[in-house]
Amino acid sequence: MTDNSQFHAASALVQAAHTVSVVGHLRPDADAIGSVAATVAALQQLGKDAVGAIGQLDSMPENLYTIPGASNIKFGDSLPESDLIIVVDCGSIERTGAFESIIVNNPDKVLVVDHHATNPGFGAVNLIDVEAESTTTILYDWFDAMSVQITPDIAHGLYAGLLTDTGCFRWGRPVMHDMAKELMEFGLDIRAISSALLDQTSVDDLRLVGQIVSRIELREAGPYTLAVLVADFDTINGRSRAVVEGLIEMVRAVEGADFGAVFKEYERGVYTVSLRSSNLSVASLAVHLGGGGHIPAAGYTARGTEIEALDTLIEATVTLGESLRSSAHVDV
Repeated sequence: MTDNSQFHAASALVQAAHTVSVVGHLRPDADAIGSVAATVAALQQLGKDAVGAIGQLDSMPENLYTIPGASNIKFGDSLPESDLIIVVDCGSIERTGAFESIIVNNPDKVLVVDHHATNPGFGAVNLIDVEAESTTTILYDWFDAMSVQITPDIAHGLYAGLLTDTGCFRWGRPVMHDMAKELMEFGLDIRAISSALLDQTSVDDLRLVGQIVSRIELREAGPYTLAVLVADFDTINGRSRAVVEGLIEMVRAVEGADFGAVFKEYERGVYTVSLRSSNLSVASLAVHLGGGGHIPAAGYTARGTEIEALDTLIEATVTLGESLRSSAHVDV
């Protein structure tokens, strides 16, 4: 849990900076974009020259553009020269994508704000709270410590991260409802926000989901049963990434499965793998395979054929065995 001394140290970095780059993670979700957009707005309110950036060439899903300030976030492989780099919602430095080397080479001017349990803390100051439901939850408290005035646009970004990272408030601490209530008092249209981020779909999207879900398999992995979806390159190339990313929630609680995995081949031979479980520490699996995340929700990157990628996950699960279950009790 973050405390006042950490907030003070983070605020001191901001106070000393004139130009600030706010970096979110690769393949951003609502918590990443909401965090970047809200932080940029807060910094501009404090008189800083702030910009948001994602270290990838591909843009984000269309529905994320409904978050105020999202359209101003730059996507690419170059980061503007700045006095301070604030990295939000990145569970590891690798998640900063094309900006990784810049961040590695300038650790003294990096501030990390995150809630992923696997984050080692790679900044000069690290606001990391693994109990926080979303990165926007931490930002909400930090903004208060900096006397940032919450505006409807900032509230929208903070709420977007809270809404999506709690699965529409299906998990989290009681405090998440207090935060939601306070943000709603800024006039948010929560029905419209929820619809844009979670509900909007098309006939084409539904057909894509059906095509992928029809291939679901249950595989044995040591003492566990794994529910697997594979979204291969030929199926998903050029299709909605928001729909593909949402597939993981369909395998989280498949009857008879201990955990679920979705293999997404956005690039031939390279699989972005999402893991979910209500019972196991899939973060341990992800870390073992070079990734990271939360105890019940994590991910990593696999390379090779579909069979090779799946075999690697099964082998890792067998290797870690019962330790995945014994470490899952620390989930919140």
